[in-house]
Amino acid sequence: MRNKYVLYISILSVLSLLVTLWIPSTILAADTASPEEVILKVREASKFLNSKGDAGLKEFMPPCKQWVWKDTYIWVIDPTKMTDAAHPIKPKLCGMDLAGLRDIKGSYFFAQFCEVGKEPNGGWVEYWWPKVGENKPSRKISYILPVPNTPYLVASGIYNESVTLDELKKLIK
Repeated sequence: MRNKYVLYISILSVLSLLVTLWIPSTILAADTASPEEVILKVREASKFLNSKGDAGLKEFMPPCKQWVWKDTYIWVIDPTKMTDAAHPIKPKLCGMDLAGLRDIKGSYFFAQFCEVGKEPNGGWVEYWWPKVGENKPSRKISYILPVPNTPYLVASGIYNESVTLDELKKLIK
């Protein structure tokens, strides 16, 4: 009888451990935006801002709900002024000259945003930026797309240590 009891406890312990390890990874996976989602949302935001013009900028500012999801968000860049035109998470960046903004590796990533934003299908830029609520920079790759008939670009990014820029470029062709 004691052996059965020990066996049941052992099985329950193993199952408990497996559930503990499995649940957080599935929750985290569900809360992480995929490159495909980012592309779809950025394209949707481009169409939205194209139809609304300057009046649509306020929709990308706090308390923004439509353009913030999972672990990412859409923000709007004005490449002619080298500023953010709207930002749902860090509105204090709006209107600031960001041309000289560098990441921890020395990359002038904002200037790169403006450069890839000249491409009709946009492009991806890799840089190091803190996740929302964190201070330590992580690898971030953002998709930037021009908004037709406006001076603006829309962008959103993913935090991913393994996906390559070549893989992401294939998704937007």
